[in-house]
Amino acid sequence: MDVPEPGSGTVGLDTGVPHIARVYDYWLGGKDNFAADREAAEQVMAAAPHVLASVRAQRAFLGRVVDYLVADAGIRQLLDIGTGLPSANNTHEVAQRAAPESRVVYVDNDPIVLAHARALLTSSPEGATAYLDADLRDTDSLLAEAAGTLDFDQPIALMLLGVLHCIPDEDEPHAIVARLLAALPPGSYLAVAHPASDIAAEQMARSSRDYNKQASAPVTMRTHAEVSRFFDGLELVEPGLVQLHRWRPGVGDLEQGRELANYGGLGRKP
Repeated sequence: MDVPEPGSGTVGLDTGVPHIARVYDYWLGGKDNFAADREAAEQVMAAAPHVLASVRAQRAFLGRVVDYLVADAGIRQLLDIGTGLPSANNTHEVAQRAAPESRVVYVDNDPIVLAHARALLTSSPEGATAYLDADLRDTDSLLAEAAGTLDFDQPIALMLLGVLHCIPDEDEPHAIVARLLAALPPGSYLAVAHPASDIAAEQMARSSRDYNKQASAPVTMRTHAEVSRFFDGLELVEPGLVQLHRWRPGVGDLEQGRELANYGGLGRKP
């Protein structure tokens, strides 16, 4: 499958408006972004210089969470919504290193993300990987399509890393997550990474305001209490909801004394 080239004016892509997946790609050192994405990313960096450390810490958090889910919790199915552009240590790579039979469904609604995913991300022979073009808000169709790869009678890990801040309060993100969790059996997990509004509050407010002036889909930072609500009814895995670089840190992770405006946590459905 051909992958759209940045700057090519690919039909169906509004290359003049920044998209969060391509902005993240730029921050992570990728090349699959357009001038509008780079401009928005640089403006956010000017307002909140810690953002590069934050998004890289989020990738490291993904690896630690997936490794825990598969190696320690015995999970073999993962539903990764808002996957973003492929990078190092994608969800299925981490999962299938620990358990080759793991099954992973990726969900995104950016055509570049889906094109890259289908072209570059391949499953182990023992497992399965699928890619859905869907919106997080459309829970019914998303779950129906995911059921083509995942067994909803067995525990599933729902991965919502760096996506819930793209859902404004008026779209009721907590209700969306509750509907998704209701479809999962006991023993399933929810992993969340979400930018914080109550750490480096002035910088975060200014950076989100600058980004939202340009983007067609605005972002909403949230407090610790607001992010905690996504885990209502779940059993939080230690150390709970913390700055994500402090969630079970490993060798080479960011120093723990540093403050990052990004929360991470993992909860189990009883």
